[in-house]
Amino acid sequence: MPLITGKELLAVANDNDFAVPAFNISDWAMFTGIMDVSEEKNAPVIIAIHPDEVAHVTTDLIAAIRQRAHRSSVPVVIHWDHGGTYDQMLTAIQAGFTSVMIDASMLPFDENVAITKKVVEAAHAVGVSVEGELGTIGANDSYGEAGAAEIIYTDPADAVRFVQETGVDSLAVAIGTSHGLYPAEKSPELKLDLLKELKAAVGIPLVLHGGSANPDDEIGKSVKLGVNKINISSDIKVSYHNAIRGILGTDEKLREPNTIQPPAIEAMKATAAHKIDLFDAAGKAALY
Repeated sequence: MPLITGKELLAVANDNDFAVPAFNISDWAMFTGIMDVSEEKNAPVIIAIHPDEVAHVTTDLIAAIRQRAHRSSVPVVIHWDHGGTYDQMLTAIQAGFTSVMIDASMLPFDENVAITKKVVEAAHAVGVSVEGELGTIGANDSYGEAGAAEIIYTDPADAVRFVQETGVDSLAVAIGTSHGLYPAEKSPELKLDLLKELKAAVGIPLVLHGGSANPDDEIGKSVKLGVNKINISSDIKVSYHNAIRGILGTDEKLREPNTIQPPAIEAMKATAAHKIDLFDAAGKAALY
């Protein structure tokens, strides 16, 4: 199946009430593991790369990711996650991403609209789809993706204006999730009634960021209420690196990545497979 845009991928999810996982990858082994499990589950997949991850793997890796995506048996989108500037979006377009996110959610509404609209005009001119964000996702820790100290829930009336004025293809909304791992004393709670209102108001695919550690039943309900893309980063990375810690142990002779990484990739794949099932994405590649 060919590499496609986020708009093409999420339109099918929107019509068929499922969500596509957007897995954040930080190296080649993680990427190939995610591709393998998606093909095993016959599930469409979004390969998400955050600016910090782009800095780590470099845009040179995108050519190889595109090559692997083009010979995939499932539809694939390569998505620049949480773009912070217009220049970053141009870099993403030049590097071969098929979807970009511009996150200006921390700015005042009018400034968020202005930069998002500018990105939409540039991206749509070359057939790349755009995700915007309105409202603020929380932050559980300062490690990895940023978020706000306090969640500002997305207002449905603002969402309608935002979509109309920017022309975004999908919208990340704040309904009670936070980036990172939740501390023991904090538990997430999604405002599912707000989600219903938002979906009725805008109609386009909605995106859930900060999906780690939310109760499975809440996530499952959100998928049926109009969430079509869910970002997963912390969960798969914890599985991957916890496995590596266990494999390395105190054996100082272990040094070959082809010995160390495969069991860690299997652990990551198990977590990813659970998310694919939870989002009702398994088998949905057949719809494309």
